[in-house]
Amino acid sequence: MAQSIARAFPANSLRSSIARHVLLFASAVLFVAALRASYGLDLSAGLF
Repeated sequence: MAQSIARAFPANSLRSSIARHVLLFASAVLFVAALRASYGLDLSAGLF
């Protein structure tokens, strides 16, 4: 995912560099939020 984000923004622009870092940070926050939301849930094979 990080490689596709890096390819979407050119490396020489400061604005695109900031946008890329904000996008990576937001995706990390969403990942942590998903982990926290699933804490304590039974995610075994029987759930699916």
